[in-house]
Amino acid sequence: MSVLLKYCGHRSLEDLQTSAGSRAHYLGLIFAQSKRQVQPGEVKEWLKTVPLNGKKLVGVFVNASVAEIMHVAKEVPLSIIQCHGTETPEQIIQIKKAARLPVWKAIHHSEEALEQMKHFAGIADGYIIDSKVKGEWGGTGISFNWEFVPSYLFEAERQGVRCFIAGGVHPDNIEELLRYRPHGIDISSGIEEREKKNKRKIQWIEEKVGKYESCS
Repeated sequence: MSVLLKYCGHRSLEDLQTSAGSRAHYLGLIFAQSKRQVQPGEVKEWLKTVPLNGKKLVGVFVNASVAEIMHVAKEVPLSIIQCHGTETPEQIIQIKKAARLPVWKAIHHSEEALEQMKHFAGIADGYIIDSKVKGEWGGTGISFNWEFVPSYLFEAERQGVRCFIAGGVHPDNIEELLRYRPHGIDISSGIEEREKKNKRKIQWIEEKVGKYESCS
């Protein structure tokens, strides 16, 4: 069973170069207020010298307007838009219509999370389930109770889309997460050392995912 890998929060040319040489399927760039926020103009420059090797770029936004998203999409060749805030189903529909790109919806783990997913059925093209941390939208390095992962996967499968698990995934705990057979894993701080993407941590992650896939 193959697992989709998304490495997120690239904040420099060096970060993007590091992940471009990995086996990740998706590379995430954050265009919302965050310590990992990047500007579309600088990303456009980075991409002139970084071959993506078939990887797809995911633009991460938090409660952004259609105009803000379209401004980025005109500068950066995004394959997917990720909405990581409190966007409504109606707003997701507007974004999809304007950008003509798939939209993934981030849902923060809580007692209401499954019901929230159901509201986006037939609208969201995928999900990111992330930890709920007060004052933060993501990238906290804190995981949630993964015993709930199967219920999120089941709902995503019912909708016919993929579900990524995010929040505090790193080389030392990824094997535990893999036991729940996630469709995909979204990692940011877990592949960083001193706020930079780290090749060795990426290798550890990919070795463990490869071992899991060979045994599945």
